[in-house]
Amino acid sequence: MTKPIHVAVGVVRRGDEVLVARRPDHVHQGGRLEFPGGKVEPGEPAPEALKRELAEELGIGATTDDIIPLIRVAHDYDDKCVLLDVFEVTGFTGEPHGVEGQPVEWRPAASLDPEAFPAANGPIIYAVQLSDTIHITGEAWSGENVLATLREKLEEQRPQTVLLRAPWLSREHYAERARALVPICRDIGARLVLHGEPSALIDCPDADGIHLPWRVAEVLEDTRPVSRQYWLGVSCHNEEELAQASVLEADYAFLGPVQATASHPTTSPMGWEVASGLIARANRPVYALGGLSTADVNTARHYGARGIATISGWWRSPSPETDEEPS
Repeated sequence: MTKPIHVAVGVVRRGDEVLVARRPDHVHQGGRLEFPGGKVEPGEPAPEALKRELAEELGIGATTDDIIPLIRVAHDYDDKCVLLDVFEVTGFTGEPHGVEGQPVEWRPAASLDPEAFPAANGPIIYAVQLSDTIHITGEAWSGENVLATLREKLEEQRPQTVLLRAPWLSREHYAERARALVPICRDIGARLVLHGEPSALIDCPDADGIHLPWRVAEVLEDTRPVSRQYWLGVSCHNEEELAQASVLEADYAFLGPVQATASHPTTSPMGWEVASGLIARANRPVYALGGLSTADVNTARHYGARGIATISGWWRSPSPETDEEPS
């Protein structure tokens, strides 16, 4: 197998926008959009390579603190293999411009289309468009107060992504709750992702995506079960399950438990080092799960995760046995 070309890539952010350039027509994947970056020299740390490339390509400076791991992507083109170490650049000095004459521009992150970029960039774009935290609903609701309680929690926390998990509900009642939750999420600017079978989207087509528990994902055929208009996530616990998420072309995966949880006291957590190794080979954005709260986002990012998924970290259930990870 050909040794992959190691490349450091930077997603330079300015608020809700990211910086993109257009590749020259005469180079590999010419004419397509790209994120700035370049080859990593032998023995060179990827963040240092990126700092060098940002200065050479865009005329900007960035410190190590400004460069945060986003995702690692391995991709096999017909004529070459690449290994992309991708970082978010959250701060810089100078005004970005095409030092080599290449056109550069700021674009809203939400508007980026994977079809306009080289194929290896698909997972990068999904990572850019995803939030640092996915907030999973807990069981602290009942009767007529369900929506009022949930609205209060959402308005208080202002999450960007909400995963509606309620396996104790019938399909009919879950669909009713999901449909009622759509406008609440829209009001606060949050995505609503459903949990369970792909058919849940038939009952609530205005949701933004579906998250598959492993029991659902493991029996699906080798194809993406929903259209690209929806986000698709999969709950995973090991490398084999992450491989199935890849087969299903999931946009992201959960991985856990990373730390000990009250709901699974006999389950041994994998720890950050093991999680980091799995994340590095997942080829898609991965959220760390299990015993985590929003205070752990920076730690998760340090180990290569896109962020964290949390239940009890934002939603205090009345009894510990209801605080389960969404497997």
